[in-house]
Formats: sequence, C-alpha cells, structure tokens
Amino acid sequence: MELDLTGKTALVSASTSGIGYAIAAQLLDDGANVIINGRNHETVATAVKHLANRFGEGRALPLVADLSTAAGATLASARYPDVDILINNMGTYALSDFFDTSDEDWQRMFEVNVWSGVRLARQYMKAMLDRGHGRVIFISSEVALTPMAAMAHYSASKATQLSISRSLAELTRGTAVTVNAGLPGPTETESLKEFI
Repeated sequence: MELDLTGKTALVSASTSGIGYAIAAQLLDDGANVIINGRNHETVATAVKHLANRFGEGRALPLVADLSTAAGATLASARYPDVDILINNMGTYALSDFFDTSDEDWQRMFEVNVWSGVRLARQYMKAMLDRGHGRVIFISSEVALTPMAAMAHYSASKATQLSISRSLAELTRGTAVTVNAGLPGPTETESLKEFI
C-alpha cells in the first residue's frame, strides 16, 4: 500500500534501530518528515545520517530524549510541538521467573512500555483532535493476547497498551483521528539476536 504523507510529521519513539527504524524508513518513503528518537546522541545522529542518505536531507529529524520519562516527553513536545502521526514503538522485554521479578522490574517495564505511550499521546493527541485528523499507533505484541509465564510483566504491559489504545479510540468519534495497536510476533532485530 502506498500512502502520500507529504507535509505530515511523524514521531516514532525508539527509532534508531529495529522495528522503529523500519517504520521510520517506510514513513519517509511515503513522504512524511520523521522525528528519529533515541537516548544516545551518537545512535540518533547515525540513524538520521543513514536515512538522509536514502531519502534526502532535512526530513529525518533528530530527537535525543528518554521517552520513558516525563522529562523526555516534555522535551519532545517542546522541540516538536506539532505531530500528525505518533508511533509508540518504544519498548523493552525480558524473560523473568514470576517469583523473582521485583517491584522495580515491573515498574521499569511499565515505565518504558506503557507510560512512554501514555505521556506522548497526552502531549500530542489533543491537538490532533482539535485539528480533526491524526494517527496514534501503539506497537504492542502478540503476547498481549497470548501471555507468557516467563514474561508476565512484559505480557501485562502489552495487554495494557491494547486497553489504552481502545480507550483513546473512543475519544476520536466524529473526527479523522484514529488510534490503533499493532501486535507483531518475534521480529529478527539486532536486540532480539542479542537477547537469544
């Protein structure tokens, strides 16, 4: 499917590699300007440079911020106040025995996988509703529907993303704003290769 996203601006959280990078590249190919996000200056600069070489200068825009934090979300909206497409891709995962998974492990999983998307949607979605158009997409996981005992905290965080996306979709009635969630399965990224 080909889309004409010329003139649109997309923010893809955690987009210097893996699924986020692939989404960013596709959006650029479809004509959008894309905010490339990561926590490290070097990785963001490298990703922006590679994408600029493929799609032209000035359309891959850097954002160095930890979007799992409130400060990171505030920085994002201050630097890039207008976003037409928000892809909540940021996520982490871990195998962990349920009885050994600490409160801190659960908290970190939800900060990254859930709170990052909640904060960004809160920052950007109201303006989308005011304009009457926009897209919000949460990159969830198949484990949201088929949870794994060895990844209980991860599975729960991904199921929560589904619930949030459905709740936010209810706010879009009568507009051309949509909120959806994608549920990919295991994807052969560099981080997955390191994980296994």
